[in-house]
Amino acid sequence: MSPTETETAAVDAVVLTMNDRPEQSAALQSLLAQEGVDLRVIVVGNGVRPEHVPAGVTTLALPQNVGIPEGRNIGARELADAGGGGEFVFFFDNDAHLPAPDTLARLVAEARRRPEAAWVQPRIADPDTGETVRRWVPRLRTADPDRPGTVAAMAEGVVLVRRQAFDQVGGWPGHFFLYHEGFDLALRCWNAGLTGYYAPQVIVHHPAIDAARHALYQRLVARNRVWVAYRRLPAPLVPVYIATWVAITVLRARRAPRTLLPWFSGLWEGLRGGHGERSPISWATAWRLTKAGRPPVI
Repeated sequence: MSPTETETAAVDAVVLTMNDRPEQSAALQSLLAQEGVDLRVIVVGNGVRPEHVPAGVTTLALPQNVGIPEGRNIGARELADAGGGGEFVFFFDNDAHLPAPDTLARLVAEARRRPEAAWVQPRIADPDTGETVRRWVPRLRTADPDRPGTVAAMAEGVVLVRRQAFDQVGGWPGHFFLYHEGFDLALRCWNAGLTGYYAPQVIVHHPAIDAARHALYQRLVARNRVWVAYRRLPAPLVPVYIATWVAITVLRARRAPRTLLPWFSGLWEGLRGGHGERSPISWATAWRLTKAGRPPVI
């Protein structure tokens, strides 16, 4: 058998904090309780000095809030610089909870069975209701959150990423600050010939909070959709993708029209620029994505 099938996996876990989540202590304890993996954990304070961190956990205080994707990049680099980097990087929200001590080992096992998968995502469910909200299901058809398979998107807050793939494609797009950084990363992984995998039989708990209630969410979601399109899609698909999401958003906003003002503000912000380097996926990758159920026009 190959070493990847027999050896204990080295996993670097990155947790961000702003010291504003009462669930953080329980989240970290559930992470430290994991068995069957060689685990290193870092808590990155995004503009704060991390508080209430258990012994044995590395901490890093950033002088300012650099946003979620860049904070995660910094945490992953810090652990790599300290010891070469583990086989996997596990990105874990500080209000999530691993309900069993073998949760992380089961995710690793799923990844090792699928060497083509750059990332493996568990099913994320509310601890009280068992609900898996739509944005946590990494496919277009979200009605059945228990259907496993190859996916082209991810829920960034709880995801296991192969370190080699993460480094190869350049990590998270740090300047996104928040939202859709996972889709940008996923497209780059697919363009490198890799895929993603959704393993809903592995469950991780996370409160089902409605992020869409905030105007900031609406603005950044719209801006970052435009940025992803400009950065990653072949030129003819860029206007199609943007127009599709304008139509979808307007239809969804019929019950909450107040969300349209910040959304269109973000759309205009994205259209004005700031997306960074442009390195579109190939047409072959676009076809692979389409066959996998994620045509890159939606």
